[in-house]
Amino acid sequence: MTKPALKSLLVIEDDVGLQNQLRWSFENYDILVAGDRETALAEVKKHSPSVVTLDLGLPPDAANASEGFETLGAILSMAPHTKIIVVTGNDERENAVKAIGMGAYDFYQKPIDPEILRLIVDRAYELFHLEKENRTLSQQHLPSPLGGVITASPQMLKVCRTVEKLAPTDVTTLLLGESGTGKEVIAQAIYGLSPRAKKPFIAINSAAIPENLLESELFGYEKGAFTGATKQTRGKIEYANGGTFFLDEVGDLPLALQAKMLRFLQERVIERVGGREEIPVDVRVICATHRNLPELIQQSAFREDLYYRISEITIDIPALREREGDALLLARVFLDRFNQQLKKNYKGYTASAITAIENHTWPGNVRELENKVKRAVIMAEGQQITAEDLDLVINENIDDVSVDLRQVREIAERQAIQRALTLCKDNVSQAAELLGVSRPTLYDLMTRYGLKR
Repeated sequence: MTKPALKSLLVIEDDVGLQNQLRWSFENYDILVAGDRETALAEVKKHSPSVVTLDLGLPPDAANASEGFETLGAILSMAPHTKIIVVTGNDERENAVKAIGMGAYDFYQKPIDPEILRLIVDRAYELFHLEKENRTLSQQHLPSPLGGVITASPQMLKVCRTVEKLAPTDVTTLLLGESGTGKEVIAQAIYGLSPRAKKPFIAINSAAIPENLLESELFGYEKGAFTGATKQTRGKIEYANGGTFFLDEVGDLPLALQAKMLRFLQERVIERVGGREEIPVDVRVICATHRNLPELIQQSAFREDLYYRISEITIDIPALREREGDALLLARVFLDRFNQQLKKNYKGYTASAITAIENHTWPGNVRELENKVKRAVIMAEGQQITAEDLDLVINENIDDVSVDLRQVREIAERQAIQRALTLCKDNVSQAAELLGVSRPTLYDLMTRYGLKR
């Protein structure tokens, strides 16, 4: 009968006495030992340990932490999911916090109490395997009703609650928001939560199709309707029968087509170009635009009756600069995504990059952020993404004119908590340590600001 595989633990420590002490303390682990950076990296490459304990004081610079930090960064670059527990001296709290910011799982201060350290290592090992199971499940592409909607801000959570309420209905919905805010993502979320989720989802962008072709794209055409119409062809609306039709950039719809679209919305019938037959269509309609429709109505560029027909329910999608904490959260998600797609192993962002992400106004919204992160993953040369990699500058100007101390304090607290949670990948213990508060206090603050994820 074969023995179960032992849990793997790499001890990086140059003190031979401590090496032996830790060997005896972890009898139920397969212990690997390294006394310097080169040996440690060789062990990581060969054995891929789940957990590592790392003394920051390593030769040839045992009196300082520089070699330890170099080792930490190198291990995270090679094996980003490994849980690293940094071992420090009693007066090295600053080094411990820095190590957590770089991506270490936890820290432990000397002198070593084997029983307490064993508890920390056991917890790290369990978390490693839970995360491994979660990654396996996420790779199975299980369906998600709000797939693609990534947020922790109260502004977007309000949008999500609205989506959940209206999705089961057939109400015609108008999505408003700047370019790049994710209007089609919200449309997909409405569709995914609706009873029509197993039926077609057909999308068309009226601004991307020449005006002389748009009518036939929407409504289809009969054979011989125009030169080149060699066969009867269904339009996008007809293809969406039974499902959901998403008309993006409805504000760019030509006036001549607006009347035909209005009749379709009123009667739920269409006529193909060149045809006389009325074809009934059962479809849920979602429209979107970045333009100011009331202003277009004033300019006689958009029909008022069509506006009221498409806006039975209107959802305003906030710009990324208005979503508290979402820029940093999305940046982390995009980094993980492009690390996987491009086979890279960048471990988070530098402090300057985080500041730049938080201060940038993101005129291109989520689409701009996604493109910036993708560029950084392709171009970066270090172990972490910098502001220069993102092609961003750090704006030192402070433009906050609020004098309400309570409001300023709440905003600052909320942003600090979101930042700590993002840096620590939602590990509450590490975030509490970074913030200098107890874990129960952090849980209370998260509840107060609605930050449970």
